[in-house]
Amino acid sequence: MKKSILKLTLSTALLVATAANVQAAESRDYISVVGSSTVYPFSTVVAEQFGKTTDFKTPKVESTGSGGGLKLFCAGVGTNTADITNSSRRIKASEVKMCAENGVEEIIEIKVGYDGIVLANANSAPDFEISRKDIFLALAKQVPNPDGTETLVENPYETWKDVNSTLPNTKIEVLGPPPTSGTRDAFAELALEGGCKKFAWIAAIKKTDKNKYKAVCHSVREDGAYVEAGENDNLIVQKLEANPAALGIFGFSFLDQNADKVKGSLIDGVEPSFEDIASGEYPVSRSLFFYAKKAHVGIVPGIAEFLQEFTSEKAWGEEGYLSEKGLIPMPAYERGYVAATAKYLGALDPQEIK
Repeated sequence: MKKSILKLTLSTALLVATAANVQAAESRDYISVVGSSTVYPFSTVVAEQFGKTTDFKTPKVESTGSGGGLKLFCAGVGTNTADITNSSRRIKASEVKMCAENGVEEIIEIKVGYDGIVLANANSAPDFEISRKDIFLALAKQVPNPDGTETLVENPYETWKDVNSTLPNTKIEVLGPPPTSGTRDAFAELALEGGCKKFAWIAAIKKTDKNKYKAVCHSVREDGAYVEAGENDNLIVQKLEANPAALGIFGFSFLDQNADKVKGSLIDGVEPSFEDIASGEYPVSRSLFFYAKKAHVGIVPGIAEFLQEFTSEKAWGEEGYLSEKGLIPMPAYERGYVAATAKYLGALDPQEIK
């Protein structure tokens, strides 16, 4: 009898606690945003503007990295999960599948604009000019054998001069984001792979073994030449100032905001500038996104309105307040298309994601 009463008491307590948690979650009256550290400054500015100019509360924005944000976003539907996630790369098919498995089926995709990934050093250091081929040889886990044979070896290069005789005779030390970062993904695809496929025999592997090709072209060395510095770009800037021989990887917008401390390297002869990224001439540039749950619209106050604020000309237009923060605007026709998607809450077609 006592055991039955105890079980009943515990069950009742559990039900009460669960009900309390559900009630607390359902009562959330602010938008929860997670994700990319690159999109974070833009999202934060929009959130602050949104809080000041509307009757809605200022959204809570957290920097968790693109991969980490999508994992949180895809955890399920309900106000105990994130409403929006920022991403410095497009969502992957595997993440769309993860979302669907957890009940997140209608995803609104908003392309925000463009950004370039820079390889920067301290203003006190000499100017740096490099090619994507040099970047691959310096940072890849495996590289073509220096003896000229079409074989791969563990990266033997210790200095930049080892990689290319025209580069400085300084130790290779690059501070960059972790694997959960969209910046890391984009850097691997645009810079590392961009240099990797300069070797015709490696490029040919893609036709017969895509997995092997990606492993060769995207894998970063783990012997200390590449240092994972977390999602905090401010920390990278501080370390570059302290060590002028080091280089750091982050988005152009962050370089733009810290021009008094760091400068970008020329890559394949092109500098990371607003104009060259907008024109597509800068070779290491990418699109920025955020994703919203359609199921949360009307449940959490202000989501539809926040999307419209972010996609308004006063925010992301050529003269908008986000361009002042370093965002590279999309062409007017593309902004119009995406703004319409935001206005009508158009959901992403999973079949579009490869």
